[in-house]
Amino acid sequence: VQLQASGGGLVQAGGSLRLSCTASGRTTGRYAMGWFRQAPGKEREFVTTISYSGATTYYADSVKGRFTISRGDGENTVYLQMNDLKPDDTAVYYCAAGGLRVGIPPPMIVGSWGQGTQVTVSS
Repeated sequence: VQLQASGGGLVQAGGSLRLSCTASGRTTGRYAMGWFRQAPGKEREFVTTISYSGATTYYADSVKGRFTISRGDGENTVYLQMNDLKPDDTAVYYCAAGGLRVGIPPPMIVGSWGQGTQVTVSS
């Protein structure tokens, strides 16, 4: 599965951005999709994931109530709506595809990574 992410940019604190990720290639499997992020000097961290059906979602505590993940009608596209952005949200955001995992964080096992998209939030 190849993943293409888009939608990053520069925004002021309190603003919003919407990221998109489209899967191509072997897209016939039932896979979860999600987002991770990596800030300068830090490890890559889980942000959110959504099941194949869209019925199940998980969020990192740091983004709960501000970020919303959703799947497109074709199920090969996932969106990340980011509201009330904070400078701490500044990072490269990576789209991911794989499976959900229960009991062991993060709640997603990644099989494929997309290229990153930069999100910069100014104070």
